[in-house]
Amino acid sequence: MVPAAQRPVLNAAVLGQPVAHSLSPTLHAAGYRALGLTEWRYTAHEVGADDLAGWVGERDESWRGLSLTMPLKEVAFEVAATVTETARVTGAVNTLVRREDLGWDAHNTDVHGIEAALAGAPHDGAATVLGGGATARSALLALAGLGVRSVQLAVRGDARPETLRLAVHAGVAVEVVALADWARDPGRLVVSTLPPAGAVAAAAALGGPAGGRKGRELSGATVMDVVYADWPTPLARAATAAGATVVSGLDMLVHQAAEQFRLFTGEAPPVDAMYAAGRQALAR
Repeated sequence: MVPAAQRPVLNAAVLGQPVAHSLSPTLHAAGYRALGLTEWRYTAHEVGADDLAGWVGERDESWRGLSLTMPLKEVAFEVAATVTETARVTGAVNTLVRREDLGWDAHNTDVHGIEAALAGAPHDGAATVLGGGATARSALLALAGLGVRSVQLAVRGDARPETLRLAVHAGVAVEVVALADWARDPGRLVVSTLPPAGAVAAAAALGGPAGGRKGRELSGATVMDVVYADWPTPLARAATAAGATVVSGLDMLVHQAAEQFRLFTGEAPPVDAMYAAGRQALAR
């Protein structure tokens, strides 16, 4: 066995703009520590859409994987040698994995993250998705994998054609409603893919004291908010007050990062250690 000090360094990183807020370095580093992978390094780099191809092209063979956040999830197709079916149909890449020929394979692990975070949540074949962008497309595919066959898609304007096309591909019937109306008949499973500002409007739709009337009931429902910072979010607080079981975006984040960890290192991810590190970081 080669001593740890003599092993070549293996690099991975998260790229985006902005990226300083990302928990990915914390999660991956915790995984490395748990498995004794002392040769691995995971860093964060501020990279914009126009700079991605050049930045990626300058990486040497020590670079094994890249996690991508906004605004890189669509432009990443341009630097990939191959694209998984999941990434293709969602139109979003959040992971690049180094190939033996030093090219890059494009993946979408957000779908895995959502599906794993909601495993076991009751839904009766129906769900509500708040928002219609790239993360909403990942949510639709994940929900299809969980057996959901009809979705109420709540958006502020018109639904994006690519999101509706994905629903058809996944065999999910979609009813588009205004975001302000999502809580009228949400079903037993709700996934919010909205940014923090949009989630405030979604929370207001539940009513309650802030709305000056009795709030809507969500007893028996599960509500997942993909936002994990500044928890609980306004939507999480409103859903809890309405009687829902609330799932934090940290659950999705950890599971998608764990799948990246597996793709980068070839090792089974230590999910519990990654969870613990994420919770500790958010509590600071």
